[in-house]
Amino acid sequence: MFEQLFHHAATVTRHATAPFAEERIHYLNYCWQRGDSRWSILRKADDVLWIARKLEVHTDLHVTVEQVRALVANHSDRDGTDGPQLHLLSTRKRLIANACAWLRFLGYLREPVEQIPFGSRLDEYANWAKHERGLSEATIDRFRRTIRQFLHWYGPNGRPLSSLHANDIDAYLAFGSGRGWTRVTIRNVADALKAFLRYGAQQGWCEARLPQAIQGPRIYALERLPTGPRWEDVQRLFAGMDESRPTDVRDRAILMLFAIYALRESEVATLRLDDIDWEHDQLRVPRAKRGKAQVYPLLPSVGNALIQYLQAVRRCDTLHREVFLTLVSPYHPLSRSGLYDMVYARLKSHNVQSDHYGPHSLRHACATRLVAEGLTLKEIGDHLGHRSTSSTRVYAKVDLPGLREVATFDLGEL
Repeated sequence: MFEQLFHHAATVTRHATAPFAEERIHYLNYCWQRGDSRWSILRKADDVLWIARKLEVHTDLHVTVEQVRALVANHSDRDGTDGPQLHLLSTRKRLIANACAWLRFLGYLREPVEQIPFGSRLDEYANWAKHERGLSEATIDRFRRTIRQFLHWYGPNGRPLSSLHANDIDAYLAFGSGRGWTRVTIRNVADALKAFLRYGAQQGWCEARLPQAIQGPRIYALERLPTGPRWEDVQRLFAGMDESRPTDVRDRAILMLFAIYALRESEVATLRLDDIDWEHDQLRVPRAKRGKAQVYPLLPSVGNALIQYLQAVRRCDTLHREVFLTLVSPYHPLSRSGLYDMVYARLKSHNVQSDHYGPHSLRHACATRLVAEGLTLKEIGDHLGHRSTSSTRVYAKVDLPGLREVATFDLGEL
């Protein structure tokens, strides 16, 4: 492997005679087979060589992440003339990442397992909510994250769930309010905890009257307008993209799905190659809340953007069937947080004015545009994938010209 990477005999010897040569060759071969670029493998070879020399005292290579970080932090300058520039923060971060990736691949990295207080109770509730209540994966995931944060807050008290009181819930909501939670966030937290503890009361984990004592702030129906950028600002996002840049080619296709089809983050993240029917020009979207797929006509502009991405940018030698992957190795599907960060950065870089900057803001921009085009709430709701027209009614408040017509309607002698 070293003979294939390096041209100078001295460099080959330096890598071949250093500690853990076989382990390093095994990892570099793996990186080569999964499609890493030559430049990336050369960089990783140098980094794992440096790490291997520092880990020579650990003959079994079983170390923790903290030990790797300490190892890098304790060497603030170069070890020789060709060592990494450790005074640079970016270099230290890269060394730690490559070292952990190497050790993780070998199965030697001892990573801490997140210990969730009462985690078994949370798993039991999530399983019940999925199979008995039939809640969507998106809802269960949101509830799980919300409840997990509460359990991390409550767990250090050393008290069982049977000792949980309404005062504890109030204290937690006040804690969140002090950290900047909005009224809507506090209400969502209260609802998630009420659902969890209602099930817990049925199982005898906590007091039966506790769920009824949880009260979140009052949220009035349709009290806020949907917030999203203007459609002119959305168009500016696409106008500023360079079709020769792989990042722009991929992000253009993603933004079209958000802005034109009003898809949710999870729906774009889980979109698979099999969901695109090129023969019939259809897009099959696995709706997060409907629990089933919804078929859309594949617009030519969106289809062309997807084709350009699939042919020119997306790795074709990966086993992943998700449409959108990372652009650098290791290639894996884009996460929901990755999609959020991309949209946020795009909107901010174009100085778009909006109350929110995530993918959901583009969903609101799409719905607002459909209202302006004169579509009915039923048609808008179908496009957005709403299960009930009550979810779509809020967009009626966006149609200000239509509301003015209603306000000026002459009732005559009635």
